[in-house]
Amino acid sequence: NISMETKVTEQQNASPKEKKPWLGVAYIVVSAFCFSLMSVCVRKAGDLPTFQKAFFRNSVAAVAGFILVAKSGSFKMKKGSFVPLLLRSVVGTIGIVGNFYAIDKMNISDASILNKLAPFFSVIFSIWILKEKASVFDLLFVGVAFGGALFVVKPSFEITEFLPALVGVLGGLGAGMAYTFVRLLSNRGERGPYIVFFFSVFSCIAILPVVVIQFQPMRWRQVVWLLLAGCAASGAQFSVTAAYAH
Repeated sequence: NISMETKVTEQQNASPKEKKPWLGVAYIVVSAFCFSLMSVCVRKAGDLPTFQKAFFRNSVAAVAGFILVAKSGSFKMKKGSFVPLLLRSVVGTIGIVGNFYAIDKMNISDASILNKLAPFFSVIFSIWILKEKASVFDLLFVGVAFGGALFVVKPSFEITEFLPALVGVLGGLGAGMAYTFVRLLSNRGERGPYIVFFFSVFSCIAILPVVVIQFQPMRWRQVVWLLLAGCAASGAQFSVTAAYAH
């Protein structure tokens, strides 16, 4: 009887979709490639306001998310998902704006490295938000990562050099917290496409007033590069969401 009760409890606590850590690793690698491709496209778009670039990036992901959610047949979120979705969207928007600002003001490789601090921030936030336990090796590698970031940031009193790096770190922090909420939502059974759709629509609405105020006319090449950045970002978003689900 005890054995049967244990099996029933395990079945009740099990995720509806089996977690596959190795698949999560593969998705993380794909998302890193897509994010890097996005950074190149954003830089190629030229001298445009950061919020304008971010709006284009998220508008493509919003359309892709809408199509996938519509195919699922329901736009209804899971019970208890609204607050985590909202928090994921707020910190995710901060992460995007910080990343794009750093891309415009720093070497693209340095900006990308600072944005890749996101998974290490996720380790920290997972302890607080998800109540997960981090091993000694996890914390050691987090320390090494932040130590490496100091070599990129190069703290100094030159605000023109230090500010973009600091904003880049803030972008990585926002992304890291956002991914932690993605994990929380996945544990609650929320669909990946819905998470991407909600975040992308929220972000577009949140930054639209600034985009209207700062809007600069674009040449057709700039539009193409931003649309390509949006496509790469969409691939990155869906990949990273799937990764943290596993």
